[in-house]
Amino acid sequence: MICQFFILSSKGDHLIYKDFRGENSSDVVRVFYEKVTALPGDQPPVVMNHKDVYFVHVKQGGLFWVVTTNSASSPFTIIDFINKLCSLVKDYCGTLSERSVQLNFALIYELLDEVVDYGYIQTTSCDVLKNFIQTEAVSSRSFSLFDLSNVALFGAETQQSKVAPSSAATRPIHQREQGKSEIFVDVVERLTVVIGANGMLMKVDVEGEIRVKCYTPRCSEMRIGLNEEFSIGRSQLRGYGAGVRVDECSFHQNVKLDEFESNRILKLCPSQGEQTVMQYQLREELPCAAPFRLFPTVERDASGRLLMYLKLRCDLPPKIAAINVEASVHVPKGSVSLSQELSSPDQSAELKPQSRVVVWSIPKVNGGTQLSALFKVDVPGLCSSSLLEVAPVGLSFEVPKWTCSGLQVRFLRLSPVQPSPGERWVRYITHSDSYTIRI
Repeated sequence: MICQFFILSSKGDHLIYKDFRGENSSDVVRVFYEKVTALPGDQPPVVMNHKDVYFVHVKQGGLFWVVTTNSASSPFTIIDFINKLCSLVKDYCGTLSERSVQLNFALIYELLDEVVDYGYIQTTSCDVLKNFIQTEAVSSRSFSLFDLSNVALFGAETQQSKVAPSSAATRPIHQREQGKSEIFVDVVERLTVVIGANGMLMKVDVEGEIRVKCYTPRCSEMRIGLNEEFSIGRSQLRGYGAGVRVDECSFHQNVKLDEFESNRILKLCPSQGEQTVMQYQLREELPCAAPFRLFPTVERDASGRLLMYLKLRCDLPPKIAAINVEASVHVPKGSVSLSQELSSPDQSAELKPQSRVVVWSIPKVNGGTQLSALFKVDVPGLCSSSLLEVAPVGLSFEVPKWTCSGLQVRFLRLSPVQPSPGERWVRYITHSDSYTIRI
């Protein structure tokens, strides 16, 4: 049972507040933010309590989505509800951001009135809610099919006129051209890797999913064709091309699998909004080289400063590039200042004394290239044992137009054929969930 729901910005600004039962005061908003900011680290516990009030929160889009409840409620049910509510707001508002919530606060309050009744969850289905929601969404960015400023985000190597702008897939579900069919398919993979100091892979975990977002004037059957060589488990690979194998695979309850075994085709009747039609997992080994390798050297110079020389090699294919790359290195306690020598001017570095981390930021790294950085950190009283405090390097990055598993969408068809030609877009994105390189 839900007592209150509110959305806070990362600075604690009050964006949305809804009290369903009147059992607690609105002061819980201040209490929650004080508890979150007082905790060390960037990932506070999902569930916290203050006296008899329990806070369950999820951070998405840089915002805190918080529910207060009593001790009799299941935290897993509440977490699942918050995640579904985030997806619902994203479907109706287009994006999850502070500006989007501010522009669409009336729509979000209308959604909350329909989704929750006196603290009890009613529905989070777009197909049900579309009959009751009357408020139109306000886009935080105007949409134009002629806006091609962000075309690199989408996958296929086609002529520029056939590439959708990045804002196309983030429009509200009600903002589409009348009678026009548009479908967006995302193949998203999250990569967890641990690389030992000797360069050997110690842990590998790839979690992927196929997400579909539809703007269709009527319900049609969708057919998604995957690699013919796609196999599940350690059975013999199929087909004659390069094999694509995963260890586990699960499907949305609405997906029909009568053609999956023979032709690797998923069939479903898509609903308005976004839904995950397939999830898969690959463990123990990568079918390709790890995206990044790091070659570190850590020592103490003659003046007593900590020297860290990092050489980062990108092993992606030459036509692929990683973006928003950040390398974080934990340094000894008491580090006070940083000087750096970076291999290109677009890079930057910052020392965060409170979290004892040096962050090396790189906007873009092309496949097959190598970058380097020399960091000189002033640490009063640095000794040989202090060098042991230099912790493993954590990498975060995104790789558009590439999947680690090699999973591809062969075709995307609607049945029956739509009277007007529809637009169908497929993009591939791999990003790091946890990428650790031991020194």
